[in-house]
Amino acid sequence: MSGPRPPQTEKQKMLAGVLYRSGDAALVADRSRAAGLLKEFNDEADDGLRRGTLAKLFGRVGRNANIMPIFACDYGYNIVVGHNLFMNYNCVMLDCAPIVIGNDVKFGPAVQIYTAHHPLDAASRREGLESASPVSVGDNVWVGGAAVICPGVAIGDDAVIGAGSVVTRDVPAGAVVAGNPARVLREVLPRK
Repeated sequence: MSGPRPPQTEKQKMLAGVLYRSGDAALVADRSRAAGLLKEFNDEADDGLRRGTLAKLFGRVGRNANIMPIFACDYGYNIVVGHNLFMNYNCVMLDCAPIVIGNDVKFGPAVQIYTAHHPLDAASRREGLESASPVSVGDNVWVGGAAVICPGVAIGDDAVIGAGSVVTRDVPAGAVVAGNPARVLREVLPRK
């Protein structure tokens, strides 16, 4: 009996976190679909209609998701958001891998979440290869403006990310982190 089949398509490779070619025609078509929905979202003045567009773009959207324009992402279908999300203006999510955001999360303006990695090896970069690692943000997290969350990071429930921070490592639940790279400034005990 043989094991699981290795990923065959570039999209399967991307979602499996192995090296893939982002210039693949199917992935280009997926990004083009997302670009059309993003234009519709960012041009729409009505909050209700914007939420409807998000439901078409994202993998899943919870109740009361409020994302201010201008918002940008690669694919959209790899983004899952919980209830009561608030995302301020000019946020970016490069969702080559899943981005999962919990309930009651707040993002300041210009927050960026990256899942894409580019190889350190120059020859591999010249070949157009990249990979991706998922990002998760727990419940009741506050991410300050212009923070950058790097590939593979998990942020625990009730954490606070200081404005302008570059988060390169997992953040424990209840922690306050800031800086470049972000470091734990203090642990906050959860409320009872």
